[in-house]
Parts: sequence; structure tokens; C-alpha cells
Amino acid sequence: MATKSAPEPAVYRILGVDPGTVVLGFAVVEVHPRSRRIVELGVLKLAQFRDHSRRLETIHRRLTQVIGEHNPTIMAIEAPFFGKNPQSMLKLGRAQGVCMAAAIGQGLEVTEYAPRKIKQSVTGNGNASKEQVAAMLENEFELDSSRHLADATDALGAAMCHYYQNRTAIPGGKRFSGWEGFIQANASRVR
Repeated sequence: MATKSAPEPAVYRILGVDPGTVVLGFAVVEVHPRSRRIVELGVLKLAQFRDHSRRLETIHRRLTQVIGEHNPTIMAIEAPFFGKNPQSMLKLGRAQGVCMAAAIGQGLEVTEYAPRKIKQSVTGNGNASKEQVAAMLENEFELDSSRHLADATDALGAAMCHYYQNRTAIPGGKRFSGWEGFIQANASRVR
């Protein structure tokens, strides 16, 4: 008689955030020794609030709620890129700061990743398009990215970037001496 094995315990949860003042993406990923699963993937739409401080308050409140509900230990957040509009960059920087404050206030470790680093970690190409990142994540999680806004998949990309950058620190995590070893152990991820 076969016995049903107990589910493997979660090692930790990562909260990925793509900060924004109009749409903010977030994703909570649960990491196990041999698998990962999405706990929650969503966006926070803020366009209805005219006042910027109201948007920031809403960001803080919602992320605090997500953290309280899912108990991640780490926030991986996309660092703002340099844009041409200083006013937009200032607002985006404030949104990122509020996200970080919500995480730090709840005891999370916070790590920032440049957009190029996230693309590189997820697709292997730092110049990949948002669509290419979404396609890789869709494959990894059997996710229908057409049902989610790009901001949500960008947040998932930040979470997975953190995972890929730190997975050898996971108990039982694998280390590879080169691409050949990685490809042999991950044949299902190679096309």
C-alpha cells in the first residue's frame, strides 16, 4: 500500500514588488527545496487617487496587509531606472521608499535589483523585453500571463531574481560548476 507523502515544508517566502504610483505590482513566492509556487500575484491600481500622498498611504497599507497575510521574510524590489522626467522619478522613488518602509517595519530583509539584473536572472538576457520575461515566468509557473498586468509579472520577476541569485544559500540547494551541470539538472527548463 502506497502512502501519500506529506508536502515538503516551505523554506521561505519572497515578496516581489514592482513599485509604481499608478499601478504597483506584487507577488509572493513560496520557495521549497525542489519547487516554487505563487502564493499571490496581483496589482494595486492607484490612478483613482489624485493626491500623491493618498497613493503612498494606500501602497503602505496594502503591502503591510500582504506581508501580514503571507509572512514573507524577504522583499525583492525593482530599483527605479533613470528616466527623463525628474518629477516622475521623484514620485517613483517615493513609492519605492514607502514599499521598503512597509517591509522594514514588518521585519523583512529588503534587496533591490536593477531591471537589467532581473531580466538577466529570469531570461539570461539583460536586454530582454517585458514580454520575454513574462513568457519565461509563464513557463516556470504554468501561468497565463495574459490574465495579469505586466506590473504583476514584473514583481514576480523581481522575486524570482532574488531566488536565482540566492538559491545556493537554501539548505539542500544545488551548486553547479558550469552550464553543463546546470543544463543536465534542469533539462525541462531548456528549449
